[in-house]
Amino acid sequence: MLKYIMTRSKDLDTIAPDDLIAKTPSPSKEVESSDESVQLRQKICQILDHTKNCFSSFIVNPSFFDFPEREDDEEIFLAVRPHWATNFSWVITTIGMILIPLVLNYLNILNFLPIRYQIVSVLFWYLITFIFAFEKFLHWYFDIFFVTNKRLVDISFNNMLNKHFAEADIDRIQDISSSVLGLFGTFFNFGSVLVQTASEIDQINFENIPNPEKIIEVIQKLREANGVN
Repeated sequence: MLKYIMTRSKDLDTIAPDDLIAKTPSPSKEVESSDESVQLRQKICQILDHTKNCFSSFIVNPSFFDFPEREDDEEIFLAVRPHWATNFSWVITTIGMILIPLVLNYLNILNFLPIRYQIVSVLFWYLITFIFAFEKFLHWYFDIFFVTNKRLVDISFNNMLNKHFAEADIDRIQDISSSVLGLFGTFFNFGSVLVQTASEIDQINFENIPNPEKIIEVIQKLREANGVN
């Protein structure tokens, strides 16, 4: 009886000719994809300065920015907003609005009003000034152009009630051009990047972004990584 059991055990360990032989698993596609993503990130970092400042005009590998339309497997390589120099106009306007009550008080123009009304008027004016400056800041801060591994995304924040979303898949980009206009744009090196696509939205224009030539170079690297010439 013992001999039968031992023989049966050896038979169970023998592989039949028709049985499938397990092969050593090859490296997964996820690992290869991850390696390609790391290499692509390194190339982008070499093209652009690597910064993590949330107030920078462009942020490489941003960890604090996202958008609701992003897919689960979509990686954000670059976030770009208009050059900080484009804020000069509204900052100067805000400073002028802050100084107006001081000038009126110096010239005694509001003296005909009771002191209580003068205080209310000045507070109301500063509230308007704050709302104006805050909306202009939000418009600059959230007017962002994203470069991901799949597409280009343009999110335009016009005001608190109006946001525009446009996108172009990397493999549907047909032509990219840039332009730097004016003394101001030339001095601070910012301009526009125009992307021609084969999508429903035939072109996307990213305005007043810094280093437009480098942005184009990054997009070209992504096109090459996606097998687009």
